[in-house]
Amino acid sequence: MSEDSEKEDYSDRTISDEDESDEDMFMKFVSEDFHRCALLTADSFGDPFFPRTTQILLEYQLGRWVPRLREPRDLYGVSSSGPLSPTRWPYHCEVIDEKVQHIDWTPSCPEPVYIPTGLETEPLYPDSKEDTVVYLAEDAYKEPCFVYSRVGGNRTPLKQPVDYRDNTLMFEARFESGNLQKVVKVAEYEYQLTVRPDLFTNKHTQWYYFQVTNMRAGIVYRFTIVNFTKPASLYSRGMRPLFYSEKEAKAHHIGWQRIGDQIKYYRNNPGQDGRHYFSLTWTFQFPHNKDTCYFAHCYPYTYTNLQEYLSGINNDPVRSKFCKIRVLCHTLARNMVYILTITTPLKNSDSRKRKAVILTARVHPGETNSSWIMKGFLDYILGNSSDAQLLRDTFVFKVVPMLNPDGVIVGNYRCSLAGRDLNRNYTSLLKESFPSVWYTRNMVHRLMEKREVILYCDLHGHSRKENIFMYGCDGSDRSKTLYLQQRIFPLMLSKNCPDKFSFSACKFNVQKSKEGTGRVVMWKMGIRNSFTMEATFCGSTLGNKRGTHFSTKDLESMGYHFCDSLLDYCDPDRTKYYRCLKELEEMERHITLEKVFEDSDTPVIHITLDLESSSRGSDSSESIDSLTDLLKLTSQKKHLKTKKERNYTTASHQNAREGQEVYDRGHLLQRHKQSNSDVKDTRPNEPGDYMVDYFRRQLPNQGLV
Repeated sequence: MSEDSEKEDYSDRTISDEDESDEDMFMKFVSEDFHRCALLTADSFGDPFFPRTTQILLEYQLGRWVPRLREPRDLYGVSSSGPLSPTRWPYHCEVIDEKVQHIDWTPSCPEPVYIPTGLETEPLYPDSKEDTVVYLAEDAYKEPCFVYSRVGGNRTPLKQPVDYRDNTLMFEARFESGNLQKVVKVAEYEYQLTVRPDLFTNKHTQWYYFQVTNMRAGIVYRFTIVNFTKPASLYSRGMRPLFYSEKEAKAHHIGWQRIGDQIKYYRNNPGQDGRHYFSLTWTFQFPHNKDTCYFAHCYPYTYTNLQEYLSGINNDPVRSKFCKIRVLCHTLARNMVYILTITTPLKNSDSRKRKAVILTARVHPGETNSSWIMKGFLDYILGNSSDAQLLRDTFVFKVVPMLNPDGVIVGNYRCSLAGRDLNRNYTSLLKESFPSVWYTRNMVHRLMEKREVILYCDLHGHSRKENIFMYGCDGSDRSKTLYLQQRIFPLMLSKNCPDKFSFSACKFNVQKSKEGTGRVVMWKMGIRNSFTMEATFCGSTLGNKRGTHFSTKDLESMGYHFCDSLLDYCDPDRTKYYRCLKELEEMERHITLEKVFEDSDTPVIHITLDLESSSRGSDSSESIDSLTDLLKLTSQKKHLKTKKERNYTTASHQNAREGQEVYDRGHLLQRHKQSNSDVKDTRPNEPGDYMVDYFRRQLPNQGLV
């Protein structure tokens, strides 16, 4: 049954008089308490009026039998009456029986990035037959393309590369989301590693996640991954690998932590195919003898982690009332792609007035940081805070938390089992090849027929830039106001988490190579606020977190800030909205002024006067013609309302008065409406034109602890 299917109404039908005897027979087996709502399946009757099916139930109401459709069964694989749906692998993939699990832990202090000493070495490893291969995963190349899947993958006995002789490290990556192709021992305590490309491709070597055992404490080991393909990397900017020790977790409750010395990312010798490759090298001393440890590119978040999380929601009597979990589709390997509908249960026909917000994540399986942001969002929106309740009362959230479970399971970095990047195929008509993005696009299309979608956001990870930022779509071919409106939500987000989110790193354009992405396709479908949120694999260069790595809690907090910014964006008091719009105008004006300075020898006073008379200038009653005034305006963002200020009517009025002094909001609103009326735009109206009555209540105060 499709996710948006409607139930047929059979309320005007009754069974024939001939079947009264069936009713009498049935009632002998039910108690008096159950008399008013007894159920039978339609195939219990011989009347040809009813098809022989178990999907129609006969409900005894007010003295007669009323047929209705059976409620959807547990389509989502998280039934409280059974186990989770087992993960399915390509049939040739070898998978160990051991289930890898890690504890959640956040370091007490932010972990600093690595600062190069200038003494880091660049190991180069010429091919040598004398070196010992201690790990080799050959199963990945048995098929040129995906054939079929099995629960648990290859059923033949697993090969063990070496035994526990001497002090050679033992490696393993044949578990969920693991990735390691080959390990060569080049010296007593030095190992050359090769990561596996995405299955059924020969590229996308970025994600690694593997297990190490048989180590000795206090020995300096060197690890070098030799087949990265990106010239630029965050490892060149201080990012450290992640490390996990089972003994540390058990004894001290310490989880994933940033480690490594002598970290260096560099270009090495070309491969046999003439392509240039890049190496990542680091040294490390293990804390315990004979431990079981793991290294990873980013905090792992597996398909099993997601299923366990959804199972917890499904079994929660409170959260399951306003979070409905269904299956959007099945992947090539027949794994389930889940879709969550989050909203307060609808009781009347006014439900269609609720606007929709769409979030998706993990279209690129190696970008695990996106799953941690998604987890933070779900934790908050499903919580018991007043703000979360307000959001559920006002919006319908459609959430696809993992678009590419096949890729996540096998440890791919970017592609699905089709060997293609799903985030370049949202325009594809090949439903069988790219089911998750095809059904997501179809779901959005059907949703837009029912209700207005005010925002779409696809969560990603970024391997070359710090901080968290957004990519939007450029509306410059329309009016200037529309062009700026698409920047308001990211600007609000940057104000709510200034130590993580960088507005200056945001970009708003549509490149030809990105026309198949979810962000661009949804924008062209009519969703004005259509974004990709990019989270760094490293950390922040902003505020108090400058020079530190992001923890899982930092990533999760972005989910909360997303909700907080959504409340700001839709606040019926438009002071903050118009302040941001005014600030964006001044930013653009300042950029234009800088470009004129660079490209012209005209005196500054003439340039300033010319800009003041330009149609691209501000219509504000307040004239701003200097950099000093611009900085003064920017500093006024401190007066934007916080969550606490939403609770107080007096503070709201005070901010409104301050906003009136800085900017003639009425004039701007009039110009905004005129601009929209002059442009034929099929996209939804802005929140100021549709705000529901529910937002008239005071916004509650709920902070993130």
